[in-house]
Amino acid sequence: MADSNEMTINLVVLGKTQTGKSAAGNSLLGSSDFESRLSPSSVTTCCSLGRSGHILGLIRRNGCESALCVRVLDTPSYPHTALSKEQVRDTVRAALAHHFGEEGLHLALLVLRADLPLCPDESNDTVQLIQELLGPTWKDFTAVLLTHADKTGEAGYSEETYLRSASSTLLSLLSSVQHKYIFLDNHNSIIKEERNIVLTKLLNFIRKNNYQVLLKHSKE
Repeated sequence: MADSNEMTINLVVLGKTQTGKSAAGNSLLGSSDFESRLSPSSVTTCCSLGRSGHILGLIRRNGCESALCVRVLDTPSYPHTALSKEQVRDTVRAALAHHFGEEGLHLALLVLRADLPLCPDESNDTVQLIQELLGPTWKDFTAVLLTHADKTGEAGYSEETYLRSASSTLLSLLSSVQHKYIFLDNHNSIIKEERNIVLTKLLNFIRKNNYQVLLKHSKE
């Protein structure tokens, strides 16, 4: 936090190739900071940090409106077509320490495609990576972003009916992170009102976690 009139939240997006991870980061920032395109191979090969402008109308502190600033760290996917798990882990760990080592990380956003079933092996690999990055309290600092939700809507699923039909693997994952999840359409850019709804949900997750941050990635 810079001062009493501004609040900054630090987020990192994690996920598999072509889940819409970079696009989700752009949606949260309201920008096109991160390269996002259809590709037969993993697009993101290094970490990069994006920062939003001041967002008004979402936070009031001490009776006064405060500006929100969102910082998002985009990361290489795992599994990756060119990088090993160790390379992805070490790259992300170093970037977390560099960018969030002093202020801390508020939330890791695990990006999954809502239009594809989540299988046990995929979930295990992803959760193991997050555990290695965030440590034993990872569940308190992780939320799930379900992208391509517009496709599930076109197929006739509401959020409620989707979850009733979801695999036990996904339901178990959502339960483990205390049901911190958000459905996100996969448009190139979401309108301001939609972004504000998503950011409000993220702020609620952070508030319920008493605004705690992960500080383990301190600068050496």
